[in-house]
Amino acid sequence: MITKFIKRILRRDPMVKHTQANNTGAPKRIPKKAHRIDPHLLSKNAVKVTHTLQQAGYEAFIVGGAVRDLALGISPKDFDVATNATPDQVQRLFRKARLIGRRFQIVHVTFFGKGHPEIIEVSTFRALLDNAGDHVAESGRILRDNVWGSQGEDAARRDFTINAMYYDPSSETVLDYHGGMADMQKKTLRMIGDPAKRYREDPVRMLRAVRFAAKTGFTLDGATRAPIAKLGKLLNDVPSARLFDEILKLLMSGYSWAAIQGLKDAGLHHGLLPLLDHILDTGADSKGANDFVKLALANTDERIQSGKSVSAGFLFATLLWPDLLKNWKANSAKGMANIPALHDAMDDTIATQSSGMTIQRRFESDMREIWSMQPRFERRVGRYPYRLIESPRFRAGYDFMLLRCATGELNPAIGQWWTDFIATDVTGQDELMASVKNESGNSPSPAKRRRRRRPKAAVPPESAAS
Repeated sequence: MITKFIKRILRRDPMVKHTQANNTGAPKRIPKKAHRIDPHLLSKNAVKVTHTLQQAGYEAFIVGGAVRDLALGISPKDFDVATNATPDQVQRLFRKARLIGRRFQIVHVTFFGKGHPEIIEVSTFRALLDNAGDHVAESGRILRDNVWGSQGEDAARRDFTINAMYYDPSSETVLDYHGGMADMQKKTLRMIGDPAKRYREDPVRMLRAVRFAAKTGFTLDGATRAPIAKLGKLLNDVPSARLFDEILKLLMSGYSWAAIQGLKDAGLHHGLLPLLDHILDTGADSKGANDFVKLALANTDERIQSGKSVSAGFLFATLLWPDLLKNWKANSAKGMANIPALHDAMDDTIATQSSGMTIQRRFESDMREIWSMQPRFERRVGRYPYRLIESPRFRAGYDFMLLRCATGELNPAIGQWWTDFIATDVTGQDELMASVKNESGNSPSPAKRRRRRRPKAAVPPESAAS
C-alpha cells in the first residue's frame, strides 16, 4: 500500500488541476454473486488496461455502458475505463495510446489483433463543476471539462444511475454510488441529480435518455422525463458535428423505430431531421413515406442486432428520400427535365436538412450517388444496364431500389428484373435484355454492347447498409 501511495504522489502531474474530493458518499459494493457478471463477456484488452493501471499504482475500473450491458447479460460493443491517473500518465503506460479531445480530454489505447483494432477509451475521474468559473456557460452547458476529482465526484458527474457503476475485474466487484443496480432491476432510467440542471450542462443527455430507453426497454423516471419538452431548444446550441454523432448513434442503436417514437413522445423530433415530422405524421398522405422509412429502419435494426455493419450514407439516403421525392415531383410538375429536376431536388432536400442537423459531407456524397442511380434502373436498354452494374456504388443503389419496389413506389417487376440480371450469366443477360422494349417499341440489340465483367451474385436488400 505504501509503495502504491508513493507511486501516485510521484506520478501526480503538477501542471494539471485537481480538486479536493467532495463528500459524495460511499458506494455500495456489489459482489459477484449479486451482480452475476460473466467474466467471459469482458474484453481481454479492457482487463489488460485496468490491470496495467493498477500495477502502476492507480485506481482503474471498467465503467459506464459496458457495466450496464454486462449486468444485463449483454456483450458490450465498447469498453470504457475510468482511472485517477491523468491523461498524460495514462499515455506513458501504453505504447499505442493517443490523447483525444480538448473540451473533454481522454486517451484512446489501441490494440491490434485478429479482425478490426479495438480501442479502449480511458478517462480520468472528473470533478464536480459547481464553482468552476469559466468552465460553465451562462446556460449551464459545460464548456471545458479537464478538472480532475475523486471517483465519487466522477460518479455524480455521470448522467444516469445505470451508467454510473464501476467494475473492477481483479476483485469482480461493482461499485454502485447511485442505486444503478436497483434501477436496472426496476427497469427504470433515472438521471443523477437535478435533471433540468444536468440537461443544461449537456443537452445531448436528452437524446441519450431516449436512446437508452429504446435500447433497454426501460421507462424514463417521471422527474427525468418532465423537463425534456421545455429544454429541447437547448439542442440548438450543441455543435452540429456532436449532434450528428448522437443522432447517428440513436438511428444505429438497433432499436431505431422505438427511438424515433421516443423522440416524438419527448417532444424532441422537431428540427433534428425535418423528415421526422413526416415519418411521425399519421395522415393518409404520409403513409407511403412511413412505409418506406419503416422498412429501411427495420432492415437497419435487423443488421445491427445480428452484429453486421451499417452504412450511414445509405441510412440517411432512405430517411430523406420521401422529402426528395416530393421535391422531385414538384420540379417535374413545373416542366423541368427529369434528371435536372432530380438534382435540383437533391440540393433543396439537403439544404432543408442543414437547417437542423448537418449531415457530414462524406455521407452526403454517398446519398447523392444512391439517389442519382434511381432513374437509371428504369433504363434497361442498350448499354445502360452494363454500365450501371460497374458503378462503384451499384450495390447500394440496387438495394435502395429494392426498398422502393417493396413499398410499391416502383414496379416490383423492375426489381426482379435487376435481381435476375446480376445473378445470371451472359446468355441469361442477353435474354433479359431482349425481353425489354425500348421507348420506340423495338427490342434492343445486345450485339451492340461490349461484354463486361458480371458482378457477384445478388444479396438481400439490406446489404447496402454495410
